[in-house]
Formats: sequence, C-alpha cells, structure tokens
Amino acid sequence: MQVIPAAIPEVRLVRPLRHTDPRGWFSEIWNRRAFREAGLDFDFVQDNLARSHAAGTLRGLHFQLPPAAQTKLVRVVSGRILDVAVDLRAGSPFFKRHVAVELSAEDGAWLLVPKGFAHGYLVLEPATEVLYKVDAPFDPAREAGISWNDPELAIPWPIREPILSERDRRLPRLRELLPLPFRYGEET
Repeated sequence: MQVIPAAIPEVRLVRPLRHTDPRGWFSEIWNRRAFREAGLDFDFVQDNLARSHAAGTLRGLHFQLPPAAQTKLVRVVSGRILDVAVDLRAGSPFFKRHVAVELSAEDGAWLLVPKGFAHGYLVLEPATEVLYKVDAPFDPAREAGISWNDPELAIPWPIREPILSERDRRLPRLRELLPLPFRYGEET
C-alpha cells in the first residue's frame, strides 16, 4: 500500500497494491492492520455507498460538527469523481484551502479526509458509485455544510450548473458559519 500526502498533508491518497495477471487484477482494499502500520489508525464504524445516476451531480460540501465529526475514507466503486476536501481548522496554515483529486474505479485509490474538513465531490461519469468509511456514525443533529460555489473557497469546479439536492442548494457560505469548532492540531 502506498500512502501519499496531498497538498494539505493531513489529506492523503491511499493506493492499495494490485496483483495483476491475464484475468485482471486482485486488490485487498481494506486491511485494518496494514492501514495501522501505514499510520492510518482509525476506528471506522460505518460504511456508506452513494450512487449518482448523472454526470454533473455534485454532493457537498458536507461535514459533521463535534462530537460527531468524521474522518472519511473515500473510494469510487464504479465511475469517476472529482473529490474535494476543504480545511476548516482555525489556525491551520491551510485554513480555507482545498485539495481536489480525481478518483476512479479504474484507479482504485482511496482519499482520506480527516476531521475538520468539509468534503464534497463532483460526479464525472454516469452511474458512479462512491463508497466511504467513517469513524463516527451519521448524526443529523450535527450535520452541516458549505455552499459548493462559495467564492471565498475558490474551488475550480469544472462545471457551472451542477445537479444539486435541495439541501445542498441552501447551504450557506463559510463566513456565515464562522467560527467553527475545529482547531488545527486538535483532534475533534
């Protein structure tokens, strides 16, 4: 397994090994011991699977507030996405900056999105399925989000009019939520 820090080092790209032969390939995509040995020691408690029918669907930018904040480990099962993590940790040298990584079923990589980050993704192919592990269960009382096109975040989404849920259409800009309870260097 290869673990590659992103432009914001706490966000990591995880590439499981693939064993190939003329039939195709085999990959062990999750192994608790291997992840711990790689310094990714999270107690994942829930797996989520989302299917988006149409390319151009945008989900996010979502996060949960403490004490229900979540670390996410995101992987594409079919299709392709542009996955985005935004640093919301006050005091971070990367505060309000983002990491954007293309993930695909073909590539098979995971993106680790730590607590204190908003997360969202743009679907790039029809019939895309995204699997993600979380280390805290969903808590509707603690869910929050930021508008996908907040100009202060300046995320260069390759789309002008994505397909959004009603909830995501109503998400506020980051400045309307500040201060947030995430602090750089503190586990939430």
